[in-house]
Amino acid sequence: MTTSIAFVMDPIESINIKKDTTFAMMLEAQKRGWNIFYLQPTDLWLQQSKVFAKMARVTVKDNSEHYYSLETSITQALDELDFIFIRKDPPFDMDYIYMTYLLAHVKQARVVNNPQSIRDCNEKLFTTWFPQCCPDILVSAQKERLREFASKYQTIVVKPLGGMGGRSIFRLSQNDPNLNVAIETLTNGGKELVMAQQFIPEIKNGDKRVLMINGEPIGYALARIPASNDFRGNLAAGATSEGRELTERDLWIANQVGPTLRDKGLIFVGLDIIGDHLTEINVTSPTCVRELDKIFNLNISASLFDAITSDT
Repeated sequence: MTTSIAFVMDPIESINIKKDTTFAMMLEAQKRGWNIFYLQPTDLWLQQSKVFAKMARVTVKDNSEHYYSLETSITQALDELDFIFIRKDPPFDMDYIYMTYLLAHVKQARVVNNPQSIRDCNEKLFTTWFPQCCPDILVSAQKERLREFASKYQTIVVKPLGGMGGRSIFRLSQNDPNLNVAIETLTNGGKELVMAQQFIPEIKNGDKRVLMINGEPIGYALARIPASNDFRGNLAAGATSEGRELTERDLWIANQVGPTLRDKGLIFVGLDIIGDHLTEINVTSPTCVRELDKIFNLNISASLFDAITSDT
């Protein structure tokens, strides 16, 4: 019987296929002869404890002008599929959480990543499970605590807990005239928690993305190097990228985190490492597959699919 795989994702017409990891997965699934289905979170529903979806069979082509074709939509119980990949980008808001509640009802098909673990493992807060790997971190909504943290380290980075792509991330110094207003804005006047991290000067050398498959790192990282007029190592914020082999410290961090990822059913994960420090653990929709595949002549999607088919 032909393997069937569904991708719960953002609108397919809006993706950039040169950089889109979900598209790389679709290409590999198609190469294997699998049936590929496309849907968005609002196409899901739950009835009598069973999850259904209105979804379309999709075919893909590595051509930026005509890269996908959708067939007539069908309605199907998700348990009738083999694999379901959650590839919806943050923000990690209540709609995202509700999606994970629905997908947690899928019992026969394998959901990657585990919906409960996506919900439990906030991409910023999850790093605090591994303090030996991280810079000093403060999570608070209190202005005075955040100001004290800035005073201790002179320069800090403050970010919301549910964002992505470098959005609303601030680099602040203790004497910055915008320190108070930035804290007030990010915490919504002291009502919402934010994360503050000790600023890591090695960001100038790049924010490395290390991809993990079933708790094991691939051998390379994509270093995202900030633009000259920015401090953020995010491609969406204008950073450039280069491929690098993993250092001993990168491997040590991966080995610290890997067993917990396996235990939680977090099969495909992206670690962000700046200098010697783990700064984020991306569990929702990790990226950088297409870039690493091109630089190092890899097929990361094939390795991922081999992993999920070998233990089912």
